[in-house]
This record gives sequence, C-alpha cells and structure tokens, in this order.
Amino acid sequence: MDHGDMPGMGGMSPPPSSSSSSSSSMNGTAGMHGMHHKVMMHMTFFWGKNAEILFNGWPGTNTGMYVLALVIVFVLSFLIEWLSHCRVTKPGSFTVATGLLQTFLHALRVGLAYIVMLAVMSFNVGVLLVAVAGHTLGFFFFASKIFNKPAAVTGSDLPPMSC
Repeated sequence: MDHGDMPGMGGMSPPPSSSSSSSSSMNGTAGMHGMHHKVMMHMTFFWGKNAEILFNGWPGTNTGMYVLALVIVFVLSFLIEWLSHCRVTKPGSFTVATGLLQTFLHALRVGLAYIVMLAVMSFNVGVLLVAVAGHTLGFFFFASKIFNKPAAVTGSDLPPMSC
C-alpha cells in the first residue's frame, strides 16, 4: 500500500514528472523541482478580491475582474427571480409547445441557480452578499405586492423552487 495516497482516492496520485526525476538526480533535492503549483481553496468565508469564482484563475487578482464577477453573480440571481415569477405563456394554454417552453424555462432556472450556488461556494463574502442582494431585489420587483397588485397577479409559468 502506498502511504502517500489519500484514503478513498483509489491510489490515484499524479506520476512524478520527468523533469523532477532528472533534476533530483543532479542536485539531490527530490520532490522540490517539478512539483505542480497548488492553489489554496478557502474552506471558510473570507473577504477579499483574490478569489476563484466558477473558473480556474478567474477573476484572479485584478480588481476590475472581481467587480465584473460580482456583477455577473448579481445579474444571474436577479434573473433567477425573474424566471421564478414571470408569465410568458397564456393562462389556460395546454399545448405541447407550452409544456416544452415551461420545461426549458425550468431547466434554465435550475441551471442558473446551480451556477450561483457554485459561485457562492467560492466562500467569498462579496459573492454571497451580491447573490443574496440579486435574489432580494429580484423578489422585490417581481413578487412583492408593491409592484404586483393582488388582482393583477396571475402567477408564473413555473412552480416555485422548493427546498
């Protein structure tokens, strides 16, 4: 049994690179050369612009890209609320096209919700705050009684997302 493997990983450890074996024989520093750079992933909430959100290396250390990432997460969560409370089909329409449209909208809403969830799993407090703000503002505009009078409320094409 290889004691260097992590339990439950099935013995899957990366093979040593040829550059590490040749450089280790030259200078006697086995394991120091040829090691892959490991990115630290936060497992607790942190505040800062140096985060990885959704993609490897994005947004990086650039403040402008971090702000763009926050804007994208906000817009996605706002869009999820719009999809949850919009009406694009006629009430009482029972056609195959209506069913396919509802199915597509449901898949889109769930897919966007998973993307926002994965962004929040970056454990960046800024991402969490803009995701909650996007959902809150979306609910305020599309579901609250301030903008939707009770007589005018006709429901949405999609059932509410359940927990």
